[in-house]
Amino acid sequence: MHFLDQAKIYVSSGAGGPGAVSFRREKFIEYGGPDGGNGGKGGDIIFEAVAGLNTLIDFRYTQHFRAPRGSGGSGSNRTGGGGDDRVIQVPVGTQVLDEDRETVLLDFTRVGQREVFLRGGDGGRGNASYKTSTNRAPRQHGTGWPGAEAWVWLRLKLLADAGLVGLPNAGKSTFINAVTNAQAKVGAYAFTTTRPQLGVVRHKMQEFVVADIPGLIEGAAEGAGIGDRFLGHIERCRVLLHLVDANDADVARSYEIVRDELANYGAGLDEKPVVVALNKIDTLDDELIAALSAELEEASGAPVIPLSGASGTGVDWVLDQLLEAIGPREAASDEAFGEAEDAIEWSPLGEGR
Repeated sequence: MHFLDQAKIYVSSGAGGPGAVSFRREKFIEYGGPDGGNGGKGGDIIFEAVAGLNTLIDFRYTQHFRAPRGSGGSGSNRTGGGGDDRVIQVPVGTQVLDEDRETVLLDFTRVGQREVFLRGGDGGRGNASYKTSTNRAPRQHGTGWPGAEAWVWLRLKLLADAGLVGLPNAGKSTFINAVTNAQAKVGAYAFTTTRPQLGVVRHKMQEFVVADIPGLIEGAAEGAGIGDRFLGHIERCRVLLHLVDANDADVARSYEIVRDELANYGAGLDEKPVVVALNKIDTLDDELIAALSAELEEASGAPVIPLSGASGTGVDWVLDQLLEAIGPREAASDEAFGEAEDAIEWSPLGEGR
């Protein structure tokens, strides 16, 4: 399944139906009078968050959504039928933004959340409603109120409890493969991860969701490397796991580069609780591990956990710390995260109208 986390769509609610101009015509009834009914209301544009979706790829191929207009009124004071609502299903974690891509109009954070985005136009009045004591046979009627229309952006921010950050090739994919049944790509080169990965961790009778995003390099906030495009997927995380490669020439500098990019991105990422781990220690001896851990602890101001995602050393310790930082929560719902562990293939943003 292709992974797309942004899409631009056009939405339009239905216009109201016109009111009727009609007069009562029955045998033996003189001066029957007007009996034109009102028009029906136009359909609404409704967004609904549903389980089982973790991509916006459907909106690449269908970008226009229009609700039908209401039916016109008719004689015998019959009101026209209302137009059907157009329900647009989106993944949990989707935001609806204005065309400027800055103003958040709707934010879907739970399964089943349903919001009316554009209301359909009201139906026009039939001539029966214009009847007065001085205007016994009105011929005017309402044409119906127009619907609303807008171009909006959909932006998906995956819902996860813990997010993995670090430089490229810091071992994030190896770690998420070790603790979940995700199948992230692993390779001996940078940027093996090119799109976000989700996995469900089951540890000590509890479950939580981990998100892995592509590695950050210095200048990512200005677009270097893959840039900071995917940092939005960890904005909702309760805790970050910062992995530092023990084979880096300067582990303190590696830590500071990622922290600087988180701060430059904003959204409070640099203020989130963080668990710091020195990864790939299976390639080092105990003395060097202790020295590098002390150096990294001085730079981060936080305890450092020696870790090896490949051999499993320190994995339980890390998961214990993540659980403690996440705190009490409901168990991860199989319905909400049913496809969190499926492999998904990222494809570039499809813009344009």
